[in-house]
Amino acid sequence: MSAPSRAVGAQTTGTLAAGRLGVPAVLFFVMSAATPLTVVAGVVTTGFATTGLIGIPIAFVVVGLVLAVFSVGYVAMARHMANAGAFYTFVSRGVGRPAGVGAAWVALVAYNALQVGLYGAIGSAAGPLLDEWFGINPDWWVVALVCWAVVAVLGVLRIDVNGTILAVLLCAEVLIILIYSFADLGSPAAGGVTGATLDPGNLFGDGVGAILVLALLGFVGFEASVVFSEEAKDPKRTVRTATYIAVGATAVLYTFASWAMTVATGPDAIVERSQNESVGLIFSLAGANLGDAWVTIGEVLFFTSITAAMISFHNTIARYMFALGRERVLPAALGRTSAGTRAPRNASLVQSVIGLVVIVVYAIGGWEPTVHLFFWAGTSGGLGVLFLITLTALAVLLFFRRDTHGESAWSRLVAPAVALVALAVVVVLAVVNFDSLLGVAPDSALAWAIPVAFVVIGLLGAAYGRWLRTNQPEVYAAIGSGGNEQAPAAKIAEPAE
Repeated sequence: MSAPSRAVGAQTTGTLAAGRLGVPAVLFFVMSAATPLTVVAGVVTTGFATTGLIGIPIAFVVVGLVLAVFSVGYVAMARHMANAGAFYTFVSRGVGRPAGVGAAWVALVAYNALQVGLYGAIGSAAGPLLDEWFGINPDWWVVALVCWAVVAVLGVLRIDVNGTILAVLLCAEVLIILIYSFADLGSPAAGGVTGATLDPGNLFGDGVGAILVLALLGFVGFEASVVFSEEAKDPKRTVRTATYIAVGATAVLYTFASWAMTVATGPDAIVERSQNESVGLIFSLAGANLGDAWVTIGEVLFFTSITAAMISFHNTIARYMFALGRERVLPAALGRTSAGTRAPRNASLVQSVIGLVVIVVYAIGGWEPTVHLFFWAGTSGGLGVLFLITLTALAVLLFFRRDTHGESAWSRLVAPAVALVALAVVVVLAVVNFDSLLGVAPDSALAWAIPVAFVVIGLLGAAYGRWLRTNQPEVYAAIGSGGNEQAPAAKIAEPAE
């Protein structure tokens, strides 16, 4: 078990900076990870183009409802712990310590895939702007390295500094989505304003699995509210409020924006235009409805949307590593914070190194960054997070089965059970349709290798957890405790394993 917080050179161990984040700051971290403009411009059009179905707007409503129900139990369990490990801690206390370590390994791989994958998109997002403004078009990896350096520096600064930057970027991003959407509604296609794409019947078809999974990918990041609970001013209130607002606001924004696009193109034309114009559809509509100046503004914010997500995911990953290092599941050095900023400096630096290695390897290999890094890594990371959310729903049920902790039947039983069933269905649909999500042939090895890889990673992590139980019982006993010496293992119920 880690030692109490103490000075170690320019570092301390054991604690993050408490009391620095209120509801708005946590909300900005959570929603920035969801990259709203990137989702509206890219995920929405990809959904229309690949499935041929027009039910994307109603899919966001359905997924939002499922995640809202999941959040009931998630928030209820969070009231009884504040730990930067989030999924790792929840699964450890609900399903068991070995399962918790397995979940931690999956989380590290999934969130790193989401974070480093964004470096593959940043070059294509910046390229048109740099060409228009300065007449230059650098290789994607040059832009990626510049953004990597910015994220790396911010990662070791005070958490509230990162929150302020994300606040500005996110507000601008949401504002441009709303401006574009209202402009779309003000310029409807020949059929006028119609709610045809909001009909639940549009979800029925061969591509429904892909639509639901793509919609869920747009919400990835909402669950990270718990990651920042140790740094929140009022953990119980902050996590609860930020989680519900994030799910609700994200669902409303995506539903409204995707529906408005179908109004502007006409429901019958949205699939064809998405196939022909892809990400450019949202900007071509803006150019027609608002003028070229607004297109440029949107392109700038598309770039900053990706940058904001990089910052948010970087901070999430660093805190996962910190939580695992503090409990010595990973090297103890990762559980140290900077003396001045109380940021998880070592964990942040490790994540920066991972990002740098990926950029350099892709640059040297000459691999295509947009599809082979951004799209494949992002989709794969989203699948890993989906697995984790589903396992966490089970953990909530098992946690409250042993002790109700005074929670209502709705919070500890009904809502988690409903969420678990719904999420399990989405998991099956995700795996069955994973070739469509990646855009590869049904017989491609990637279609089955990536889901299997996450299962193997989880099982290896669980095996390591069992090894700790036999060979390092003091480390095993501290799993899920938050590295708190004053929280004996006896207070953390040991699930049947």
